[in-house]
Amino acid sequence: MNYFVIVDVTLRQGIADPEGATIERALPALGFSGVSNVKAGKSFRMSIDAASEAAALEKATALAERLLSNPVIEDAAARLGETVAP
Repeated sequence: MNYFVIVDVTLRQGIADPEGATIERALPALGFSGVSNVKAGKSFRMSIDAASEAAALEKATALAERLLSNPVIEDAAARLGETVAP
């Protein structure tokens, strides 16, 4: 069966996030007040052939740990999406 999976990659707690900080500093000038703790990250969407949802998530997690993220400074989380990727 084919499963649509989303992998979110974010910096680990305590790792500096200059991209998020730059975005946060720019927001008031763009008219967005009251926004704080902006964190930047990456999102990957994919279709995975697997026998079950659990197997698809396991494959996506392994892929994220080996290729999509740097496990020293980033966390990766896989979740099932609602639709099949185009």
